[in-house]
Amino acid sequence: MPKPPPPRPAPVRKPATPGRPKDLAKREAIFEAAKRLFIEHGYEGVSMDQIAAEAGVSKLTVYSHFGDKESLFAAAVKSYCETQLPDALLADVPGMPLRERLLQIGRAFYAMISAPEAIAGHRMLCTPRMAETPLPRLFWEAGPRRVQAAFAALLERRVAARELEIPDIPRAAAQFFTLLKGEPHAQLVFGCGEAPLDAKAVEAHVAASVDLFLRAYARRR
Repeated sequence: MPKPPPPRPAPVRKPATPGRPKDLAKREAIFEAAKRLFIEHGYEGVSMDQIAAEAGVSKLTVYSHFGDKESLFAAAVKSYCETQLPDALLADVPGMPLRERLLQIGRAFYAMISAPEAIAGHRMLCTPRMAETPLPRLFWEAGPRRVQAAFAALLERRVAARELEIPDIPRAAAQFFTLLKGEPHAQLVFGCGEAPLDAKAVEAHVAASVDLFLRAYARRR
């Protein structure tokens, strides 16, 4: 009687590769969809269903990444700010003259806050309905507070190098960005300016703001 053939070894299964690239692509699609819809329709005018449809994902996927619409809005703001003004751009550059470094930061900051999507977001946050929600606070933590904290670290290093004399560094950091916004940004938000500043006018505005800041805090020799 012939012997039965030996059993075949079980096929070796390859370990499943994690779906990180796919997850990251979905997350980015959700970000982009949320930013577009928030700018076009405002926070209240956008639902998670709309964001999911715009991103080409399920609503469950949106919730699994961000939890709720408030968290998604805060994450979108944070992503926009970090992309337009990354921490590396706010960091000090040893050996670079202080005024030149401040001009670089000033140009990047003004470009960020004067972009159409930033103006639309600012107007949205200033509406009475939004003022009654946690969203302005979420925006503040994700955007201005991060920028000011990173810039304050630069000021601390320049104070230690005896280039600046600042009694209250966090206050000075806030003043720097307030100067850069100035009247041109207010006109953009209110829609009362003749037109956005051209490149030459922006450069003059940024330079004047930086020079005023340095007149206040540059160390007297």
